[in-house]
Amino acid sequence: MSFRALWIISQDNGGSASVRFSRRFATVEHRAKVIAGSSYIAVPEDNTVLRLLLTELGLSDPQKPFVLLRDDCRRCPRTPVRELCVDGPGQGALWPVLVITHGPLILACLGLVDVPAEPRPPLTNLLSVSLGITFLTGLQNFLLDSGGKIDSEVTASRLAVLPTVLLHVCPFGTPLDVPSLGVLASASVLAPAGNQKQPAWKTGFHKGRAVVNIALTETVRSKQYGDPSRQDTWDVFGTVMCKCEVEGVLPNVTVTLTLPPNGSPLQDILVHPCVTSLDSNILTACSVDNDDGSSFSGPYKFPFSPPLEPFRLCGYTSQIPVPPILGSYQLKEEENHLLVSVTLKLHESVKNSFEYCEAHLPFFNRPQMGCVDVKVSFGQLDVSKEKNLLVWVIGQKFPKSREITMEGNIGFSGPAVGPTDPLCTDLIAYVNLYFKVPDMTLSGCCVDQHSVQVYSCAKPKITTSRELQSKDYFIWNSTGTAPVSQMLL
Repeated sequence: MSFRALWIISQDNGGSASVRFSRRFATVEHRAKVIAGSSYIAVPEDNTVLRLLLTELGLSDPQKPFVLLRDDCRRCPRTPVRELCVDGPGQGALWPVLVITHGPLILACLGLVDVPAEPRPPLTNLLSVSLGITFLTGLQNFLLDSGGKIDSEVTASRLAVLPTVLLHVCPFGTPLDVPSLGVLASASVLAPAGNQKQPAWKTGFHKGRAVVNIALTETVRSKQYGDPSRQDTWDVFGTVMCKCEVEGVLPNVTVTLTLPPNGSPLQDILVHPCVTSLDSNILTACSVDNDDGSSFSGPYKFPFSPPLEPFRLCGYTSQIPVPPILGSYQLKEEENHLLVSVTLKLHESVKNSFEYCEAHLPFFNRPQMGCVDVKVSFGQLDVSKEKNLLVWVIGQKFPKSREITMEGNIGFSGPAVGPTDPLCTDLIAYVNLYFKVPDMTLSGCCVDQHSVQVYSCAKPKITTSRELQSKDYFIWNSTGTAPVSQMLL
């Protein structure tokens, strides 16, 4: 996967725009010309690209809401993938042009389509799309300050060193990494000694003990309502983080993800630009498509040439039949106190060994807590009256029954007003679960350290790990109303 061209555009307060940076890759353009043949469309000058991009994004003339080339009903836009019509309708178009925006900044790149352009292949079959989005997102973070905001001085200084950074992360138009401040630091490393020839585009290398560390983390989110009229939702997304300290100018590493026979196939896989090749079956598994190719259950092989700093090798989603912890929450209000009832049940498929497990019960828009008479069947209860918060510390294991309860009543008679939340009024309340389970994933996905292949001059120490953690794991009060979503985003 390679880029034909890259552009960074900025707009001033007056609405005028200019190209702050552009880079064309002649070797990639030559390949595009050979592949396209007679249907080849050359990349126009920057001024023309600027005009076409602004028109496509609806920024060229806000007073003209309809543009035929852009708004024709026969076109089916798929943001952030754009099509730039160079010579008018029917004459030719640049595709796929990936565009992301952040305030006045517009970042765009034109990917190389290494298959016949007509008929156009599905976007899920193009590695250049997923890698291009990842690269542009990294470039956006590189241009912003430490707080994620646009600072003109910071952006100008980063643009000044961007040509050097691109030599390291995107040599000859092929992305191996995303732009980062770590690349600037590695550029000062001396060249390797001996007869090893180092490419001009790779300005740094690792020298020392060879280590490869692969960490797989799956995060589960859930919204449970305890009401048949409202559908519970849950999803799982995983990330594979890598730290590869391997000697050599161009070390090659292959990481393989495997699933058990009954494991849930991985979907929506997004990989780092340093991945050199990928099975098409991996890219076509999509959770929002009925015909998503999810029957492919691995193994998932990711060959790559690692950057110097830790990086995210890939991300994915997985569909599971039930959430790991099922819960119910009931609140009843009587005069100036609440009756509380909570039940939590750990699913039998989940390993009963936690690094931590806690349930937080916040109470918003009420007076400060007074008398708290609440009993738990397992674990211990911490009360923070100043924060109107109950913290149920479950610990590292559920009991053998895998089911625990909380019962009691809470009075609210303090003189001060507790924390407020515009959403959680009256009986709209929730339990928020925080937990982490080491050495487990819900999909069953794992990385066997013996399957990690490293091609370098030194044998590295290889370590792998996996874990399951929660995020936005809510159990809503079934006796009150609650926000309902059909899909977790």
